Amino acid sequence: MFLPKKIGAAAGVAAPIIAFTCIFSSIATYPAFSWTNNALSDLGVVSGITGSLFNFGLCAAGILGFAFAVLGLYAYFKNDWVGKLGSAFFAAATIALILIGIFNEHFSPTHYIVSVGFFSLAPIALFILTFAFWLNHHRGMSAFTIAVGLVAAIPWILQLTINYVPRVAIPEAISALVVAVWVIVFAAKMLKHS
Repeated sequence: MFLPKKIGAAAGVAAPIIAFTCIFSSIATYPAFSWTNNALSDLGVVSGITGSLFNFGLCAAGILGFAFAVLGLYAYFKNDWVGKLGSAFFAAATIALILIGIFNEHFSPTHYIVSVGFFSLAPIALFILTFAFWLNHHRGMSAFTIAVGLVAAIPWILQLTINYVPRVAIPEAISALVVAVWVIVFAAKMLKHS
C-alpha cells in the first residue's frame, strides 16, 4: 500500500477514537447534560473545558476523516466512479463535521444547516459505497455497509415521524457511532492488507 493510502487508513482509525473520546469527556465535565433533553451540540456552547473539548474533537475528527476519505477511501476506489462518488459524499460529510465544530449553536442557522448536512451526507455516502462494493464483488463489505447506512438513517426517520425523544442527542449518538464503527472496520481492513 502506498504511503498516502496508509496515512488515510490510519487517519480513519484515529478519527472516531478522537471524536468519541472528546464527546464523552465533554459529557463527563458537564453533569447537567441529559441524553433525552439535550442535543450533543449543546455541549459545544458550554463555557470552559466542556465546549473546547467538544468542538476540538469534532474539528480534529473531521480533518482526520477527510484524510481517510481522500487518501484512503478515494484511492481504494481509484478505478471506480461509483466508489469515487461515495468517497466524495463521505468527504463532504467530514467537511460538515468540521463546520459543526467551528460554527457552534451560537451561529444560527449555520450550525443547523451543517449538522443536517453531516447526518444526511454520511448515510447517503454509505448507500453509494454499498453499491460500489457490490459492483466490485465485495459482498460482505457491501452487506455491512448497507446495514450501517440503515442504522445511521433510521434514528432520524423515527425522530422525524414519531419524535421518540424531546431532543436529538440519542439519534445523533446512534448515527455517529455506527458510522464510526464502519470507518474503523474499513480503515483497519485497509491497514491489514497493506
